[in-house]
Amino acid sequence: MTSKDYSSRRVKRPPKPLSAPALEELALAYVARFATSSAKLLRYLERKLRERGWDSESADDAPDLPALVARFVDKGYVDDEAFARARSADLLRRGYGANRVRQALGQAGIAAPIREKMQPGEVQKRRAALHLASKRRFGPFSTKPVPPEKREKQIAAMLRAGHTFDHARAVLGAADADRAHDWLAEAEEWPEETDDDDFA
Repeated sequence: MTSKDYSSRRVKRPPKPLSAPALEELALAYVARFATSSAKLLRYLERKLRERGWDSESADDAPDLPALVARFVDKGYVDDEAFARARSADLLRRGYGANRVRQALGQAGIAAPIREKMQPGEVQKRRAALHLASKRRFGPFSTKPVPPEKREKQIAAMLRAGHTFDHARAVLGAADADRAHDWLAEAEEWPEETDDDDFA
């Protein structure tokens, strides 16, 4: 094989412009593969349309992407509330705080009313803070005494993870792991906490 033959084989053909059926196939494949929100699906289709173009020269025939997304929502292929609930639960299980949950849902294009509905309660906030501290061996979970400068870095890490300063201080200021768990148990005993199962 000559170098000319080899280089000609490496040239990729440009993708065909999208048609209405192809666009719908792309959307179906995306929602089948990924948990997504309506805003994320719309952004994906807009990107694909920019990359590949549309197969019609008439501006009147341009695809109505919001209508396509709305149809997927009506069919139940995309559910913003279910997406938000799953995303919130996943972040909390990984030790991220309420501020990170709010930020992630905003980036996913979740509407404000749903974002507020998915905000964790006090038990979930404390549990997530405790999980992060335990996982990272912060504060009372450290195997060695924590000097003041390291404690400040640990507080900063918890703030970046979306926890409030009060929660970071409460966890890292606990005398030992048992006291930290007592801080969680205190909130679990509050009768007004009713949304615990949503993010368990």
